[in-house]
Amino acid sequence: MAIDPSARIHPSSVVEDGAVIGPECEIGPFCVVGPEVTLGVRVHLKSHAIVTGWTEIGDETVIFPFANIGDIPQDKKFAGERTRLIVGKRNRIREGVTMNTGTEGGGGVTKVGDDGLFLANAHVAHDAIVGDRVIAVNNASIGGHCIIEDDVLIGGLSGVHQFVRIGKGAIIGAVTMVTHDVIPYGLVHAPRGELKGLNLVGLKRRGVRREDIMALRAAFQALAQGEDAFQDRARRLRDADEGTSPYVDEIVAFVLGDSGRSFLTPG
Repeated sequence: MAIDPSARIHPSSVVEDGAVIGPECEIGPFCVVGPEVTLGVRVHLKSHAIVTGWTEIGDETVIFPFANIGDIPQDKKFAGERTRLIVGKRNRIREGVTMNTGTEGGGGVTKVGDDGLFLANAHVAHDAIVGDRVIAVNNASIGGHCIIEDDVLIGGLSGVHQFVRIGKGAIIGAVTMVTHDVIPYGLVHAPRGELKGLNLVGLKRRGVRREDIMALRAAFQALAQGEDAFQDRARRLRDADEGTSPYVDEIVAFVLGDSGRSFLTPG
């Protein structure tokens, strides 16, 4: 066990032999830290938080009461193999959140980026890859093997089916089930997840230029038109755009990339 002398640990908490506790960490009452856990600088575990498994928590992340971070996957195929969870810096992981380690068949690692906000009872399943600045609202659930890119917002009581990809800057409305890939900057809502348009509010809040927003709107219309395959429409868009908008390029690259599922397409 390696505990930095500047760390503060409440006497009621259990820090198992082998754990690494970084400088200025604070571990509140009745927490449990497993033997293969590494806490970075100024990580704060509030009361009754559990961090277990082969888990790394990045600097300045705060974990709130009754969160369970790093426990084994909720996967019947899991046979006890040694797999990991890596959580980045400055995340806020609220009450009752669960994040599981990976599985051997899924690559062995679940990974969460920096500056995320995971509200009460949200779930990140095994082998998911979650980007930076992701927000998962209360009771949102991210299934196994999902890829959630940067700046995605997943509304409360929403579920993302296993193996789904959600592109950068997309927003998923509350009480929505997402079973197909979502293009970058897409706006999805309705109980069975329909692609309704673009996340224009999010784009404007991030200061995206008017010219790029207009290009995205034109691209969305181009993807909505035609009887041919969605990927063929994306190829036409790639050839027509010729790199004039990096945001449109991101959508084209996402649609033409590898995917284990089909896409939500404009209605």
